[in-house]
Amino acid sequence: MAGLIAELVMDSAARTPDAPALADGSRSLTYRELAEAVATAAGGLLDMGLGARERVAVYLPKQVETVVALFGASAAGGVFVPVNPALKARQVAHILTDCNVRVLVTSADRLASLAEVLADCHDLRQVVLVGDGGEDHAMEHIETVTWSQLMAPGQGAGHRAHRTIDGDVAAILYTSGSTGKPKGVVLSHRNMVTGAISVSSYLGNTSGDRLLAVLPFSFDYGFSQLTTAFRVGAFVRLMNYLLPRDIPRAVAKHAITGLACVPPLWMQLAALDWPDEALTTLRYITSTGGRMPQPLVDKLRALMPEADVYLMYGLTEAFRSTYLPPDKIDERPNSIGKAIPNAEILVVRPDGGLCVANEPGELVHRGALVSLGYWNDPKRTAERFKPAPGQDPALPIPEMAVWSGDTVRMDEDGYLYFVGRRDEMIKTSGYRVSPTEVEEVVYASGAVAEAVALGVADDALGEAIVVVATPRDGGQVDVDTLLGHCMRELPRYMVPAKVIVRADLPRNPNGKIDRKSVAATLDETG
Repeated sequence: MAGLIAELVMDSAARTPDAPALADGSRSLTYRELAEAVATAAGGLLDMGLGARERVAVYLPKQVETVVALFGASAAGGVFVPVNPALKARQVAHILTDCNVRVLVTSADRLASLAEVLADCHDLRQVVLVGDGGEDHAMEHIETVTWSQLMAPGQGAGHRAHRTIDGDVAAILYTSGSTGKPKGVVLSHRNMVTGAISVSSYLGNTSGDRLLAVLPFSFDYGFSQLTTAFRVGAFVRLMNYLLPRDIPRAVAKHAITGLACVPPLWMQLAALDWPDEALTTLRYITSTGGRMPQPLVDKLRALMPEADVYLMYGLTEAFRSTYLPPDKIDERPNSIGKAIPNAEILVVRPDGGLCVANEPGELVHRGALVSLGYWNDPKRTAERFKPAPGQDPALPIPEMAVWSGDTVRMDEDGYLYFVGRRDEMIKTSGYRVSPTEVEEVVYASGAVAEAVALGVADDALGEAIVVVATPRDGGQVDVDTLLGHCMRELPRYMVPAKVIVRADLPRNPNGKIDRKSVAATLDETG
């Protein structure tokens, strides 16, 4: 049984070497070919001098090279850092500097967009360029090699992969916090392999499954499409869709059996006409990253009567926490289900005691999926990762659990129901967005005096981002100019849907802007 991330590929290659493993566009790899490519990439990185547990960031859309680079870095004994391809230079630079990335795998056009920020990435030593144009990007203090050079035959012949055990760091996934810039969640091999085993078991994945990967690999739910498939020897079709209507066509064309999306995307897909071929091949669909309204669940089940619907709840800090079996949807409407295999979910009072049935409390996750904390951030790690409730005080080393900050309740039969989020995070389009990060960009425009970013309920997005701002020096706010600045500096999902201009903003007794009062006025006025 695989204990390390790369072994998921290698073990399937040993069992079924000629089975299809991965495809993008017209290119496809068998498991033997994928395993060979991963081993070659690992050797190439070792030849470049990659040290044990040094970070390799991959800033590319979903394509074969992306997967090979991620798993190759892991096979070499490094740590992979998937960077959302929707991010702009400022966000990418934060990630590269925050976790001291040594090697960046990207394309020539993306590298050009980073030109002004790479000088601040002091630990970056090498860039691997995928695709055309790689020969024309020489940079001072940074070695540039092409993908073909990395993947040259015989790479790594004189090097042995760094010794790695399942408790070592495998990946750092960046997720927004309630304040400040995104934070890196540190995941071990054990976290990710256990997650693959757990999810693939309750989904009933087999080597006959064909998954369509439409979510970014920087999202743990998106990366899970790879690990769950590779664990059982299934096939993954990579897709960078332009429009939602492209997805049903791809499901039909490639005989897809499993599809994972976030609720806002499911809302768009539910409104489309699906080809008959797509509806007959889908065995299951899954959703996490936000609440699925019951009417949407009902609409999808009516649209796809042959497909099982799995509703899940998770957080990057623990990969996945709960799932609701398809046969319980009618019996437990609006439930987020029970704990996934190899996890325990507790509902805890502020004093640390366990809640009784139907008493709201904080969701606490314990078990092998609990990550290693936040990269280089002991303060925020201590706030979220604390000893699990109910332990024997005689234990010399307490077991740590993830305290989610989300309020839930558990019914008499152990099924959980989401109540609310305790922090100020904005949940939009399946992403968690830090209001502070949006506000920093708004302030940087020079167009406002003060600003507050909030999430407001939106049927399509889950929450839409609204900025409430005051003008500078009694002037006016040029909303179009402000939004144009945001579009240049932020990925699309973080761009405010609306800017509301106010003469002033309410404050609390400490003189700080009273965010709750601002949100209340939005509720009153719309």
